Formats: sequence, C-alpha cells, structure tokens
Amino acid sequence: MTKDAGQAEGDWSQLMRDAIAGDQRAYRRLLTAMTPVLRGLVRARAAGMDASWCEDVVQETLLAIHVKRATWDSGQPLRPWVYAIARHKLVDAFRRRGRRIHLPVEDFADMLQAPPEPDMLERRDAGTLIGRLPERDAALLRCLALEERGSDECGARLGLAPGALRVALHRALQRLARLRQEET
Repeated sequence: MTKDAGQAEGDWSQLMRDAIAGDQRAYRRLLTAMTPVLRGLVRARAAGMDASWCEDVVQETLLAIHVKRATWDSGQPLRPWVYAIARHKLVDAFRRRGRRIHLPVEDFADMLQAPPEPDMLERRDAGTLIGRLPERDAALLRCLALEERGSDECGARLGLAPGALRVALHRALQRLARLRQEET
C-alpha cells in the first residue's frame, strides 16, 4: 500500500471515528471524500447503465453507511466496510432492475431459425405404438399428444375429471413405455 493510500485510509477511518463521536464537520468531510470514490466504483461495476441509475446506487450506499455507521468496528479500516456496503447496494439495484437487454426481434428475423417441421415418420410410429394400447389409453394419448389438445378438452371428451385424467395418463404412459421396451 502506498503512503498516500495508507494516509487516505487512515483519514477515512479517523474521520468516521470523529463523526461517530459527534463531529459534524468530520462527517461532512468524510462523505465529501467518499462520494467520488463510490461514484467511480459504481460506474465501473455498472458499465452501460445510465448516470442517474448509478447516482441512485451511490445515494443508497451513502444512506446505508449513515444508518449502519454504528456497526462499523472502529478498530478496523473503514474502506473495506464501505466497499462491502456499496457492493451489496449495487447487487440489490441490479436485482431490482433486472439485467435484461431489450432488442427488437424484427432486427434478427432473418437470422432466427424456423421451428422444425414435425417428423412424419416419428408421428406415424407413435400412432402405431399408441394403437396397440387399450382403447381408453390410446384415445387419451391421441388427444393429448397427437392432436395436441388441452387436458380439459381431452378430459371432457373422455368423461374424465382432472384427477382421473392425470391417473389415466400416468398409467397409459407406463403401458406405452412397456410396449416400447418390448420392441427393443
């Protein structure tokens, strides 16, 4: 650590000790010295965020330092404690905002792949295998999987309540898996 850095650290720590003891001028000098350092720290970690967002994080950090100043161990250096608070406030701000980037899809439409076409042989094989099941199981799986209908519609068509539909589906899938294993 350079002499200037050690001196600045000692100054911050001593200013906080004096501020906790009631020296308002020391507290004002401490906050004045801290603010540009915090601003630089937040801006460096929040590249791409607008200045007002960064300033909000700085202000939240200063407020947290003010509220929690009595929790600082005066036998320890102040900077690590301040940086930890700043890091937590920055994380909180990112969580609140979310780190999403919004780009119009139209700009990338020519690069996006079309959804894959259904494999007709796979669909035929599934239909054949389903056809080997008991009629009720086959009707349920055709409705849900091949026709891609919702469970409410399939349940109404087959006269099954939602709970009974789930049980019947589970059993039908077990039978289908056994048939598939027998084939291999």
